[in-house]
Amino acid sequence: MNPTKLIAFFAAGAAWAATAPSQATFHKDVEPILQSHCQECHRPGEIAPFSLLTYKEARPWAKSIRQNVISKNMPPWFADPQFGHFSNDRSLSQAEIDTIAAWVDGGAPEGDAKDAPKPRAWQEGWNIQTPDLVIQMKEAFHIGSKEEVPYQYVIMPTGFTEDKWLQMVEARPSDRSIVHHVVVFVREPGNPWLRDAKPGVPFVPPGGGKDFNNTSGGGSDVLLTYTPGMVPEVWPLGRGKKIKAGSDLVLQMHYTANGKESQDQTKIGFVFCKEKPAERVFTMGSFNLGFRIPPGDPNYKVDAVRNVFPNGVELISFFPHMHLRGKTFEFRAVYPDGHVETLMRVPKYHFYWQLDYKLAEPVKLPPGTRIEASAWYDNSPNNAHNPDPTKEVRFGEQTWEEMMIGFYDVIIPADMPLKEFFQPKQPSKRSD
Repeated sequence: MNPTKLIAFFAAGAAWAATAPSQATFHKDVEPILQSHCQECHRPGEIAPFSLLTYKEARPWAKSIRQNVISKNMPPWFADPQFGHFSNDRSLSQAEIDTIAAWVDGGAPEGDAKDAPKPRAWQEGWNIQTPDLVIQMKEAFHIGSKEEVPYQYVIMPTGFTEDKWLQMVEARPSDRSIVHHVVVFVREPGNPWLRDAKPGVPFVPPGGGKDFNNTSGGGSDVLLTYTPGMVPEVWPLGRGKKIKAGSDLVLQMHYTANGKESQDQTKIGFVFCKEKPAERVFTMGSFNLGFRIPPGDPNYKVDAVRNVFPNGVELISFFPHMHLRGKTFEFRAVYPDGHVETLMRVPKYHFYWQLDYKLAEPVKLPPGTRIEASAWYDNSPNNAHNPDPTKEVRFGEQTWEEMMIGFYDVIIPADMPLKEFFQPKQPSKRSD
């Protein structure tokens, strides 16, 4: 071997040995990692197929755990580390990956139970604290084993007689295996969208999946989105979502058959702010409805409608949304001087793990900044999830169609009307 390569080889081995414990055990070395990165989903009642709360539960899966953490399939996290820092980043460091690998390679020993960290406290039935209020679908929605189901909408009156501010909110389907996503819109009083619909009864609105007014909520704010792997909405003190008195919730339910008959009765849990916050969270989106992805194209780019903020904006999170041909998604800021900055990028989009990306600190953009979003699609035979690479693909709600929507949350002063947020401020007149 070339002497230079030999030195590099031994140096790499020494670096690995420095990060991985020589005799890693479950309780001392692995259990803390599972608590921080895995148990959120891998526990009874949550979306993962098995629990990782104890050694007895984790040991049979040791080799699978090793394979998935080394390949970085688990925990699911897809943001490019070059752009942005995120508070909900659940990815493992190289040292943590090496520790798990060393544990498995060493026979996956349990170790001394005295070395175990204090068990992480979980609220049974929720990922938020015990809700102040729970609103549930009145009746379960039934789905056949191979049924094709258009988006269902459910009107759920809140009955609020005064404005409410939310600190936490979580959607929990009763059968997650058939729920691809839930979008909960806040339909304020006076909004005519779906006003003729009967509350509590799932229905398909006029226009079905081709009316973007329905898909986007008829001008309503998005309270939350549920997708596999998504963590609940929990805002820090001083910040929250607003539901005006007299508002209704409108649930947009995307059900997919899983080979057996089933039913779902989704519920929403609310934790109210103890006092009125200073900042209001509002969800926006950039989208494109007119794209046509050619058959066989492995890297087709679609740009979204741009949003300009005349008074500046503070961003707190991103949520890219595409379907099975989705490949890459990117958000950018274009500053008034023309400078372009990539805010976040998902280089390997995963349809079955649609995540939001919560910024560790708000990104403040000056007045006149433009938000751009771009998506790339793989409509080739090389895409293992592609339903049919011989077909041109257009916008549509079903998974074999495509979408291009880049959601992002902004914060504004709690008392600021939304019209004022988007209306350019007039320079103050000087009085002599």
